[in-house]
This record gives sequence, structure tokens and C-alpha cells, in this order.
Amino acid sequence: MLDVTEGAGKHAIVVGCGRVGSAVALRLEEGGWDVAVIDEREEAFQRLGESFGGITVEGHALDIATLLAAGIERAEAVVVATNGDNTNVVCAQIAQKRYGVGCVVVRVLDPARAELYAELGMRTVCPTSGAIDVLSETVLSHTAAI
Repeated sequence: MLDVTEGAGKHAIVVGCGRVGSAVALRLEEGGWDVAVIDEREEAFQRLGESFGGITVEGHALDIATLLAAGIERAEAVVVATNGDNTNVVCAQIAQKRYGVGCVVVRVLDPARAELYAELGMRTVCPTSGAIDVLSETVLSHTAAI
């Protein structure tokens, strides 16, 4: 288990250990990052598997003690991917503004919100917009060929 006070390598925090968050955490770890994962439900950490070498922190990512336990003060990157847009955006703002994390990426499910936050300078990923684009383009390109 990684001790977040070690400072051995680049440190990333992933908030949310669902399908997306757990996969991002594992990929970052494979890429040589020290990774801490935050989730409110302890059982969510099972998605990481037994070989995960990072740390897991059970708690709410808007709780400063939880962020500190995950090593927010030395984090170079934070990925926020819970299922709640409001939580995600506020958590991303805390990481950016309070702790000065240089790379903060936030998943926002609502396309209108994602666009607004992107215009405000936040790095957003909106899987809903991506799905709309791919599904629409697939149908439009198929029907154009008919």
C-alpha cells in the first residue's frame, strides 16, 4: 500500500471508483503514477482488484479530511468521475482553486453544463455528448449512403 507522504512519483487522485474511475486509476498506475482513489462505498474498491498498489480512501470527496488522506496537497492530477455532476464540479474547483492542482479533469454528464464549465476553463469530459455525436453521425452517414 502506498503511503501518500512518500512522494515517490507523480501523484494522482481519482474520485469515484465506478467503471470509469476504477479503469482510469488502473491505467494511471500502469503508467507509473502513484494513485489514490476516493469513493463513498468501500465495496466499490473491489473493482480495482487485488494487484492495485495505490491507496483507497473511503469518504466523500468534498470533505477536506478525505482529500488530505488521499494526498491532495501533493497531487499533480485529479480525475473526478462520480455519478453526480454537482459533486464533480465542486470537487474539481476545490482541487484547482484551493490546492492548485495543475491537471484537473471532470466528467460532466449534462451536455449543457459540460459546455458551460468548459467555457469557464474547466477540463470537462461529457460522455453523453460523445454518445449523441456517434449515434447521430452513424445514422446520418448510413442514411446518406442509401
